[in-house]
Amino acid sequence: MPAVAPGTEVLFADDALIVLRKPSGLLAVPGRGADKQDCLSLRVQQMYPDALVVHRLDMATSGLMLMARGAAVQRLLNAAFAGREVHKRYTAVVAGDLPKWDDWREIDLPIRVDWPRRPLRIIDALQGKPSITRWRGLPEGAGDRPGTTRVELQPVTGRSHQLRVHLQALGHPILGDRLYASPEIQALSDRLLLHACALRLPHPVTGEPLAFEDLAPF
Repeated sequence: MPAVAPGTEVLFADDALIVLRKPSGLLAVPGRGADKQDCLSLRVQQMYPDALVVHRLDMATSGLMLMARGAAVQRLLNAAFAGREVHKRYTAVVAGDLPKWDDWREIDLPIRVDWPRRPLRIIDALQGKPSITRWRGLPEGAGDRPGTTRVELQPVTGRSHQLRVHLQALGHPILGDRLYASPEIQALSDRLLLHACALRLPHPVTGEPLAFEDLAPF
């Protein structure tokens, strides 16, 4: 395996794909401006020049991220995402007390860009794109604060900021969310408490089932 760039953790790599652990605070892809060029995808391309982006995580989100090796595999993985063959789960800690259910509940609220305040998103029943998130309450973690709830999340659709916007709309924003939480809830954590903890998909070449898990660091 090639030498790993600082801050980059490769969990799995073969001739078709790479699975990475993205830290919170690192961009997934380059942003606008010279100060926003350092990102996970460019670090990985220093090790694997054929690595191409398939999906993204918000800068503040940590956890599992997938890249393709070459344009042909990128097309196959894009088709797998479009066909909902790729399944992702997240762990988050949100403000307020939510029930601990074994069964999944669903948030079905359409989302669109809030154009005057880009890159923010808002719920819009008329112009928003269909957006669905499944969620359930989890037992408390060792460091969880009173008056908060640890939740597991499954995005069915893949809108930008979907999990953050849906939880805000539910009345339970994610702790440390600098975009969608109140200053009081932002102050409860020095980072966004949202982590991509599980990834399942068929291998784009062999069809073999692949499954990866990464415990939340909070």
